[in-house]
Amino acid sequence: QLHFVESGGGLVQPGGSLRLSCAASGITFENYVIGWFRQVPGKERVGVSCTTNSGDSAKYADSVKGRFTISRENANNTMFLQMNSLKPEDTAVYFCAAIRRFGLCTLEQWHYIHWGQGTQVTVSS
Repeated sequence: QLHFVESGGGLVQPGGSLRLSCAASGITFENYVIGWFRQVPGKERVGVSCTTNSGDSAKYADSVKGRFTISRENANNTMFLQMNSLKPEDTAVYFCAAIRRFGLCTLEQWHYIHWGQGTQVTVSS
């Protein structure tokens, strides 16, 4: 059974950086397309970024393009989200997610079955 452990969230000043990690266990990680999502209170969870099984292709929400980078290490069953030039509007709970499939990834949350517990990211001076 797939189990995620997220880490890396916290409080950072505008313009700063954070790196989120999500370690998976119980699966063959390379068989899964993965993504990162975020949610603020009272709003829907939205897609931030996703990548394919090998990590050779990625998608990003327009709001984070050029600032965030998704990556994965299949040998270590771990995925990352490097977040640079953070803005107050990036404040949210961030979730990693996965779906067992091969091919292109999607930023639509309903496709994903497995979810991390979420980690809070707060961007504030």
